[in-house]
Amino acid sequence: MTVLRRLSVLLLALCCCACSTGDAADVPQATPIPTPQVLEGLRRNEEGIPLLDVYLHEEETIRSMDIERYVCGVLAGEMRNDWPLEALKAQAILARTFVLKFVSEKESRYEGADISTDITEAQAYNAAEINERIEQAVAETCGQVLLTASGELPYAWFHAHSGGKTALAREGLGWNDPEPTYTRVTDGLDSPEAPAEAAAWNAVFPVKQFLRACRATGADTETAEEVTIGEKGESGRAVTLLVDGVSVPAAELRLALGSTVMRSTLLTELSSDGAYVRMAGRGYGHGVGMPQWGAYALAEDGMAGEEIAVFYFDGVHVARLWDMPVPGQTALLPHDSLSLAGKSLRLPHRMCIM
Repeated sequence: MTVLRRLSVLLLALCCCACSTGDAADVPQATPIPTPQVLEGLRRNEEGIPLLDVYLHEEETIRSMDIERYVCGVLAGEMRNDWPLEALKAQAILARTFVLKFVSEKESRYEGADISTDITEAQAYNAAEINERIEQAVAETCGQVLLTASGELPYAWFHAHSGGKTALAREGLGWNDPEPTYTRVTDGLDSPEAPAEAAAWNAVFPVKQFLRACRATGADTETAEEVTIGEKGESGRAVTLLVDGVSVPAAELRLALGSTVMRSTLLTELSSDGAYVRMAGRGYGHGVGMPQWGAYALAEDGMAGEEIAVFYFDGVHVARLWDMPVPGQTALLPHDSLSLAGKSLRLPHRMCIM
């Protein structure tokens, strides 16, 4: 027997011994994180990418497409296609999480569709604005979503500008269920490059219009001689307004008045002269989750998209649920996850079937 062969036999014996004595158990094993059950109910294309039946609102037709192509349209609708790549990647992760959460809990108002491009139902969508940067952001985050520690899909909330502070769902959205464990109040870190109308706003409403909006929320209001902030939330946003002593939910009132006019509930001025109600405030949107202008600033500072996606939430991580398949394999994977606890980690670039 040659020396080389003797060494091979010896090494094999040592390996067998280690296995029989349990030494291999000392090697730490990764704890698998549950995969959301919604994936089990979705159809998939030949490559294994989940499929959606999307009602295209402007075309009034249903089109079947894979989730990655849908996310391209959403990303182009929700964020400018010339923004920093890492901000776009963060938005893509949230958009993908949003649609999976939607189809796991709701039915589209459009019969035969899983989701629609109707902004009153789900996310904005603009296929005409898809460019190479949009496609790159989606491809580099292919299959990535946010998950909680228990493997649940969170509500991936986002908004345009925080006005300096993000909000809890209770105050920003009028959330009546228990507050999710992953929402938090933190500095928005919005970019100074944000347009002035996104950072601050003012509006004037005729009293008749204002009272009509108040009644749309269920408040029994007949006059508006005195309008003040009632309750404030942790971020300083108005939770309720007092209209001649009657409590009006601020988040619902914002929607009734028009969310592009009353742009936030982070109010800096509120008054009535009996004929007009005047407001001023900071930020644009409900304030919960990721501010897009905050994502812009973090990307400009060098933060990775995966880090930005989790930055404004507590206790969530990025997980990859599917990827570009190789011949003979499905795209759906036992997913890899990133906790990103203060570390700059990047998954390798893996192109996605579009």
